[in-house]
Amino acid sequence: MKDWIIYSIGFLAQILFSSRLLIQWITSEKQRKVITPSTFWTLSLIASFLLFIYGYLRLDFAIMLGQSLTYFIYIRNLQLQGQWQKFPKLIRYFLFIAPILIVIFYYNNNKIDIELLFKNEAIPLWLLILGIFAQIIFTLRFVYQWIHAERHKESTLPMGFWVLSLIGAGLILTYAIIRKDPVLLVGHLFGLIIYIRNAYLIRRSND
Repeated sequence: MKDWIIYSIGFLAQILFSSRLLIQWITSEKQRKVITPSTFWTLSLIASFLLFIYGYLRLDFAIMLGQSLTYFIYIRNLQLQGQWQKFPKLIRYFLFIAPILIVIFYYNNNKIDIELLFKNEAIPLWLLILGIFAQIIFTLRFVYQWIHAERHKESTLPMGFWVLSLIGAGLILTYAIIRKDPVLLVGHLFGLIIYIRNAYLIRRSND
């Protein structure tokens, strides 16, 4: 597949990720506290699907891993907000099983080469480890958020989410610079500003 198509998919995913943060940021600024609109989770779900495809096309296991771990957490948050049930059944079924079907399809058609994913000549082992570690940290923010949401039966974005976002984004930016990946670089540079602002709003509201 041509590079411009692959990068278009990646940039579209990052545009959606950035849009969810922008919407969340504007909503929070209006309320003067951190708000989590349902649009945040809807855009997250679509963007995650696209970035998973981008990661596969670039043979980048670190990206694929990160999206695989958060995809169903987005769905769960939509359920907690009562928005998932409003989606047409056909769309719900598609969104729920599509990633699983893609993995099965590629595996059965020998499209996924595990050895190639882990031994990509363009990604030295130490850099791959950094990328995977960065994605794990970045993904843990949603695991933390999910546990917090389940305990309170409410979909919110607590302080721990933003702290992990800052740490994870910093590590991914380092990975992106070394990897020379413009998609990751642009997406996470924008995110850092909003992570800092949300952390400030939470801290100020707690004072």
